[in-house]
Amino acid sequence: MHVRRVVPNIQSQSFDKSAQFYGVLGFEEVMNHGWIMTLASAENPAVQVSVMTEDQTAPVIPDMSIEVEDVDAVYEAMRERGAEIVHPLVDEEWGVRRFFVRDPDGRVVNVLSHS
Repeated sequence: MHVRRVVPNIQSQSFDKSAQFYGVLGFEEVMNHGWIMTLASAENPAVQVSVMTEDQTAPVIPDMSIEVEDVDAVYEAMRERGAEIVHPLVDEEWGVRRFFVRDPDGRVVNVLSHS
């Protein structure tokens, strides 16, 4: 499986304060849908953090997001091993195909590919 990037997801009720804090660390806003904002390093755009007030189309805020090359293959591999699927494999309107799976320690992982 080819992993393109891993992004921690942080729950926040203040995008402004989060953007200011992570801005001091060198992050800039690259996406903002109102409920999720992604900040990235200007020098290395794959280095990112997402700040979320909620997940608009899923039951929980995931602990992290992992972008993979083939989300369908990862979904099938997780189902075959009996992993708990927290949110089914879906195509989202903002251009990603994703599902949520629970890791062995209870963390929720958003696994996605861009369409």
